This record gives sequence, structure tokens and C-alpha cells, in this order.
Amino acid sequence: MTKLLTGILLLAALIGGGWYLLSEPETDQLPKHSQALVRRAAISAVVSATGTLNPINTVLVGSQVSGTIQHLHADFNDQVKQGQLIAQIDPAIFTAKLAEAQANLKSAEAVRDKAWIDVLDTRREYERQTDLQKKKLVAESVVDAARFAYQSAEVEHQVKLASVAQNKAALQREQVNLDYTSIHAPIDGVVISRDVDVGQTVAASLQAPTLFTIANDLTRMQVEADVDEAFIGQVQEGQPVSFTVFAYPRRKFSGTVAQVRLQPKIEAGVVKYNCIIHVDNSDLELKPGMTATISIEVEHRDSVLTVPNAALRYVPPWPQEELEQVRADLKPGQAILWRVDGDALKPLTVATGIIGEKVTEVSGADLSDDMAIAVPLKREDAERKRRFGLSLF
Repeated sequence: MTKLLTGILLLAALIGGGWYLLSEPETDQLPKHSQALVRRAAISAVVSATGTLNPINTVLVGSQVSGTIQHLHADFNDQVKQGQLIAQIDPAIFTAKLAEAQANLKSAEAVRDKAWIDVLDTRREYERQTDLQKKKLVAESVVDAARFAYQSAEVEHQVKLASVAQNKAALQREQVNLDYTSIHAPIDGVVISRDVDVGQTVAASLQAPTLFTIANDLTRMQVEADVDEAFIGQVQEGQPVSFTVFAYPRRKFSGTVAQVRLQPKIEAGVVKYNCIIHVDNSDLELKPGMTATISIEVEHRDSVLTVPNAALRYVPPWPQEELEQVRADLKPGQAILWRVDGDALKPLTVATGIIGEKVTEVSGADLSDDMAIAVPLKREDAERKRRFGLSLF
């Protein structure tokens, strides 16, 4: 019984294998292409790049004096008004320096007043000696000495006046430094960054340390995108832009090219140029620092004949000599399409225009809407045909 069952199974396997081999289509009979249609549609040429979203106007608020942060009156995401106190540096040292400058000024003023008294005294002595000399009561040398003393007193008074002015300037400087301990918002806006905490010491010896970053208006933002030099010649101010961000992958945002900056950026030997794209952010969905994948529409046409890009790459399995003969008369800007005519293919010379992401603009006297053309056969379609003999047309 077991041998009989084994024989039946073996016979069934042989019959099934023979049927598969007999039913499998010949490789030479498989189609070498699929079909597509010439379509009339709108087409756009785009330049793609990536960039970063930033507020249009951002101010870094720093400190011009060194000291310890005593109070903070603003935090992340706070709305602030121009002139509003947002931080306070400990003013104790600067108050003491101001008091010292005031004392130095008073001392200089006192010395100035004393020097003026010396001027008055020496002038009176000089005038008295001059009168006596006119009466031949004193020698001329005495008059000369009195005159010299008077002139010296005047010069000394000028020195003291300069000292007073110098101390006034020092007083003003210390007053300004004291005022700088109070940090005020320079613009209306929102705090997008706070870089210090209460008790932290800031040092302004070489450059002003950043305390806050304030964005003027988050309803209007900009994308700073780097465009390769190969495409920058197509980018112009005013061109429409669409972009996406990772936070909202199913939503497309729009903007406009506002500026193409002339300063080149060289990264790994590649030259790029910074393009500024203004974006409306009235709903405040976009956040500073987001990465934007942008498409700049550099050219657009409506109602033109288009074909899939793959159709321009298709080459039929003809002899090389025949293919070279078809291509012999091609000019720059021309390409070959292969029109499907029953089971045969006929070459059509067409002029190409805008190249889009999936389709290309074509024109030619022999082209018409809904014309069938050959495109390369997809690998999965070819495999399906090989295995099952299904029609692809």
C-alpha cells in the first residue's frame, strides 16, 4: 500500500512539472517594454534644497558689564515689550564705583576753586606791583616776578579745570556702567532662548555674553537654504517655493524667494549660495530651527504635452546599426520616443522642454494627446509575465 501511494505522488509531481514547463512562455516572446500615454498637463521645473527655519528679525541680548545675575524677569516663550526690564546684574560694585567717581569730582572741583583763588591773588599782586613800578617805587624785576606768578596761576587753573572735566567723564562712565546692570528688551518680541540663570556670573571682558535671544515676530519667518552652484542661475527673487518639515510630513507650506545672497559657501569642495525664503507663519505651527525640504519652482507651463521621464530612456532591442541610424540626426534638445503601433515600435523625434520630477515636456509635429508610447518594463512586471504569462497591455 505504501509503495502504491509513493508511486502515485511521484507520477503527479512529474505531470505537474511537465505542465509548468510546457505552459511557461518562451523568453523570446516576452514583451520588452510597457506602455504609457502622452498627456496634456501642467508641468513645473523645480530646484530642491534643504534649509533651516529662523525668525526674520532676531536680536541677541547681551551684557556690556561683568557681574552676577541677581534677578531674571523673563523666561522662555515670554512676550516682552521694548524697554522692559528682563534681567538685573548685581549693581553693588558699580554703585560703589559711582560713589567714588562722585567724590573724585567734588575733590577736583574744590582744587579747581582753590586754583581760581590763587589766580585772583596773583593778579591783584601783579596789578599792585605794576602801579608801584609806574611810580618808580619798585624795580622792574619785581614786576616781572609778579607777572610770572600770575600767569603760572592761570595755567594751573586750566589744569584743574581739565581735571574736573576728566572726573565728570569718569562719573558719567560709572553711571552708564551702573545703568548697564539693568538689562532691557531692545525690541518687542518673544524670548526663544534664555542662556543664563540667577547666580550665574557673566564676563564681558572680550565680548558681550548672550543672555537672551528675542525674535521680533514669529508670524513671519524665513528659510535659509543652500542651493548648489549648478542650479543657482535658475533661482530668482519672487519665485514661489513649497516645502515640508518633519513635524508635519503631510502638509505643504509655501513661501517666496526674497534674496539670493552673493557670498559663496564652500563645503567639501562644493560651492553653494544662501537663498532666503520668506514664509507666512500666522498659525505659529513652524518653530525656529526646523529643517525644511524646499522645492523652488523655477519654471512653469500649463497645458503642454508630457511623457514619463522613463520614456526618453527607453531603447528597444534593435540592432545597434539601426539604433545609430535613428539617432544620427538628433540635435541638442531633441530625444527619441518610441510610438507603439500594434506590435511594432516606430521612432519619433521630439524636442524636450521642462524636465519635471516624473514627466518631461515634449513637442513635435507627430505627437498627439493619448498617443501610446513605449517605456521600460518594470522588473516586477517582467517577472510576473515570465512566471504566469499575463498580458501587460
